[in-house]
Amino acid sequence: MTSIMTNGGAISAVETLRSIFSTRLTTQQQLATGLRVGTAEDNTAYWSIATTMKSDNKALSAAEDSLNLGAAAVGIAYTGMTNAIWVTQQIKDKLINAREAGVDKNKINSELTELRDELYSITDAAQFNGVNWLDRTSAADDQDHQVVGSFSRDEAGNVSVKLLTYSMTNAMGTNHLIDEDSQGGILTNAAYAAAEGASTDWVIINGRNQALHTEFKLDDNTPPGQVDEMIGVTEQMLMAMTDAAAGLGSLNARIKMQTDFVANLQDTQDRGVGRLVDADMNEESTKLKALQTQQQLGIQALSIANSNSENILQLFR
Repeated sequence: MTSIMTNGGAISAVETLRSIFSTRLTTQQQLATGLRVGTAEDNTAYWSIATTMKSDNKALSAAEDSLNLGAAAVGIAYTGMTNAIWVTQQIKDKLINAREAGVDKNKINSELTELRDELYSITDAAQFNGVNWLDRTSAADDQDHQVVGSFSRDEAGNVSVKLLTYSMTNAMGTNHLIDEDSQGGILTNAAYAAAEGASTDWVIINGRNQALHTEFKLDDNTPPGQVDEMIGVTEQMLMAMTDAAAGLGSLNARIKMQTDFVANLQDTQDRGVGRLVDADMNEESTKLKALQTQQQLGIQALSIANSNSENILQLFR
């Protein structure tokens, strides 16, 4: 039946065009944003998962920044410790030279003073962001140093931050090089003289605040036995410094491995989010071409449907 009141063909064509317009709008939006799931209304489950993963990725990025800061602090402490080991080895060599007959011990003592000053300089310079792992100024410095290692989320959704720890204590006291109060540290601690069985509380350096012990000192009257004690104490300190440097080197290696892991984890999460929400640009561009063709055909169909009413009017002429 043909009606001039209700144009069924035109209504059908308009409904088809409306559907095409809606689909085309969605496709154009996906092409413009590159996202298949851009808001919660697109796909609630995927959007929720992707949002959580993006949040975790930002946390991992912050953990990576903290790791880089930690690596810098550890690297400076390690460099300072290894340089101090070299200088302490020079002190040991000078003391061994002092055991030779006829050597000028006063000159050697002057060299020891210069080397001692160099140890102070190394310790003072080994700081990063206002923190110095080698210089002990108070009991608070005895706390283990920690750097952020990673960020994780368990199956229940609980989040936690993993820490990497470097112990500041050793069998003789602390792993600091210098204790300003001469009560700890490696170079300022008389416990190494006691462990060596020395008759004097020898230390390479006394702290700036308190001179509690006896610094290495040579003159022409220094007996060979005391020189031997100084050599033994220096060797004890070198062993402690080597252990401390090994701990710093191990922590540095762990930080590097953790940094690589965090970076790889971020890349993996990025790919996972992409699989959930990214639009397939090839597919969507092809779909847009098809929709443009369908739209043109829909407009032609609407035009034809509208022309049917005009054809009916021809019957009354």
